[in-house]
Order: sequence, then structure tokens, then C-alpha cells
Amino acid sequence: MILYPAIDLKDGQCVRLLHGEMDKATVFGDDPAAQAAKFEAAGCEWLHLVDLNGAFVGQPVNAAAVEAILARVKVPAQLGGGIRDMRTIETWLDKGLARVILGTVAVENPDLVREAARAFPGKVAVGIDARNGRVATKGWAEETDVMVTDLARSFEDAGVAAIIYTDILRDGAMKGPNIAATEALARAVSIPVIASGGVSTLADLITLRDTGSIAGAISGRALYDGAIDLAEALAALRA
Repeated sequence: MILYPAIDLKDGQCVRLLHGEMDKATVFGDDPAAQAAKFEAAGCEWLHLVDLNGAFVGQPVNAAAVEAILARVKVPAQLGGGIRDMRTIETWLDKGLARVILGTVAVENPDLVREAARAFPGKVAVGIDARNGRVATKGWAEETDVMVTDLARSFEDAGVAAIIYTDILRDGAMKGPNIAATEALARAVSIPVIASGGVSTLADLITLRDTGSIAGAISGRALYDGAIDLAEALAALRA
């Protein structure tokens, strides 16, 4: 199971939100590229980047910070937030991103996801963010009637590289991930599922890994707070 350290970007800074609410942001640093370098030095295999402003407005906002990260580190990075058309997808991949994450458009324009996955094999993931099993879009500001498993299954034949599943009510709360829901989703689809939201201890990571069905886990606040030591966690997951 791959551990993805998260760098959430708001106004050019590294932050973490509580339950996805922009007015509940904790700033952890004003040099995202330096933070990325620290994660790389600890041995991470991937980085998970989120343009929070972009997710709300529907287009990239923290591009400069993302580009600085890509210039600083060699490990592959995936990015979500404000990526809602083919031109933006192409631009980011041309700039060196290993994978784009499509969230809102997966609900509103699923054909774009299919087109992008065909055009860029292995480089397109779907972000599914949910409250109580229902998908939320536009930076989690809007709730839909779409159920998580239904949306995930609709992309079974699309060739997407992964599904990043976030339980919004766990995100940034340091209360542990929704392991049951994440495992159920992972077993319901053949697409690799990455867990996000609430991963706050090494025990959480081990439990997710030991389901035998979850391909990855994303952690942010716990790494910044020191609740998880990245190098130690990476070593434990490789054991």
C-alpha cells in the first residue's frame, strides 16, 4: 500500500482544512516546495497535491506553487482541484504531473473522464468525496444524490488509474479513516482505491493495508502535527 503525503494549497500556502471548510484552515507552511522536498527526503514514493482554491472556482489557482513543487522534487505527484476541461488536463501533464484527479467533472461530465483516460492512460484518477455515502462536488460545497459506489462502478470500463475516496466528515479531524466504507468500495470495484480523510495514526495505515484491498492512503495533518512519522510509516508499510 502506497502512502501519499498530502500538500493542500490555499493562497500559495500549505494548509489543512477541517471537514473541507475553507474558513477552518490551519496553515502549516508558506513554502510548499520545501515541504515537498522534506517528504521526498523521508522516502515517499508519491505526493498528493490539492489546489483548494481551484476546487472552489473551477480552474487552477495555485499553479505557481504546484509548478515550484514539480521543479523541486523527482517523485511523481498527483493533483486535484479545479481540473475540469481537457486543456487543463493536458497543461498539467505537460508540466510534469504524473496524474490528474478529476472530481467534480466525474459527476457533471463523466464523458470527459473517459476521454481523458483514453488519451492519457495511467494518468487520470477519479476523486470521489462523500458525506454519508453521497458524493459532494465543487470543493465539497455542493451535495448530490449520487451514491459513491454507483459513481465508482460507472467508471469500471473507463481505464482510470485509481479512485481517491475521501470521507469528508473524517477529513482533517484526526479521528481515523472510514475503513469499513473504504474497504467496501475497494471490494465493489476493480479500480485501485486510495483512502483519504482521517488517516491519523500508524495503526490506521496498518489497518488499511491489512484489508488487503486498499491500494493507497493519503495523510496530511497527521504528518504535519507529528502524529505520524513519515519515514517510520513508510518503513512499517514496506515490512
